[in-house]
Amino acid sequence: MLRWIVLAAAVLWAAPQASADEFAEARQQMLLGIAAQTEAAAPLTGVEEIDERVLDAMASVPRHLFVPGPLQPFAYLPTPLPLGYGQNLASPYLVALMTHLADIQPSDRVFETGTGAGYHAAVIARLAEKVVSVEVVPEIADEARIHLARARAGNVETHIGDGYYGWPEGAPYDVILVKEALDHVPDPLMKQLAPGGRLVLPLGPLDDAQELTVIRKGPDGEVRRRQVLSVRFSPLQGGQRL
Repeated sequence: MLRWIVLAAAVLWAAPQASADEFAEARQQMLLGIAAQTEAAAPLTGVEEIDERVLDAMASVPRHLFVPGPLQPFAYLPTPLPLGYGQNLASPYLVALMTHLADIQPSDRVFETGTGAGYHAAVIARLAEKVVSVEVVPEIADEARIHLARARAGNVETHIGDGYYGWPEGAPYDVILVKEALDHVPDPLMKQLAPGGRLVLPLGPLDDAQELTVIRKGPDGEVRRRQVLSVRFSPLQGGQRL
């Protein structure tokens, strides 16, 4: 499917861009697709409906602004999209599900690894008080800042760095979202997670399927884990730790 998208995008390079109204309709179709996938996966995830606040946030963020120009006609399809540098924009359903599982509240401070195009950060920004996002690839981080400015996500703070180590200057965080695969839970992230906080990440082997996992830190520091769904994410990129 992804290969077909890339080939089709090359053909459409010179095609006129869709109008704002066409994109608005595409966003609505995206939301309907998310609802259908949520219902289908409910026996596995235990999630029968995505929080309405999450859907409202996704309806308000122009996803097509966060993908390379040739792929804009495909921005709202139920599939990941390539960003370059070995990174992808996650499918709308996974963005919705991870955000739902994080249970973000208006007063929350959120940390996310892998800014990528900035789309997920823009969605989170509609729900949280503050978002701190770290990206390891400088070129992608620079593009994300432009995208986030266009989307008017002024409460997103972006940094270039290795998300494995979090961003201690902004800690503690009520929510931490890891958008790449890890085979263990990084100790720096657990230390930066506030009591009562939620950590959502794809946890498991880096060369095979992972389990989308929700980790909750109780007020007393006790940690509880819940596996939600089998997924497959690219490994978290980083420096010397690899």
